[in-house]
Amino acid sequence: MKKIAMICAAFAVVVLLTSANKKDNIMVKENGAYVVNTTELGKNVKGYIDATPLKVYIRKNKIEKIEFLPNQETPKYWNAAKKHLQNKWDGMKVSEAKTAEVDGRTGATFSSDAIKKNVKLAVEYYEKNK
Repeated sequence: MKKIAMICAAFAVVVLLTSANKKDNIMVKENGAYVVNTTELGKNVKGYIDATPLKVYIRKNKIEKIEFLPNQETPKYWNAAKKHLQNKWDGMKVSEAKTAEVDGRTGATFSSDAIKKNVKLAVEYYEKNK
């Protein structure tokens, strides 16, 4: 009976440790850069139609680049926002990116606002979890 209880306890510990690592999918390290994926983190950050996930690459506490992930936004407006905002944070320190007032793309306000919110979420997550 004790043996069964010990096996069950060990299994419970393994399950808890495995589930605790699920948040690690939000931030991974690739080629020396931290990559924060906002798919889950920013699932409630919506553009005009739906969520607008990004990957934010951070190296040495500076944003290296932003990768725009597939979404359901209207391509015309999404592409305009993406083109306008693509490099706005490149080289920016994480501490600056949290409070930076980046102008969005006129005519693509919802998409622009969602991109800015996702970048902010990503840098905040990075600072708390690096």
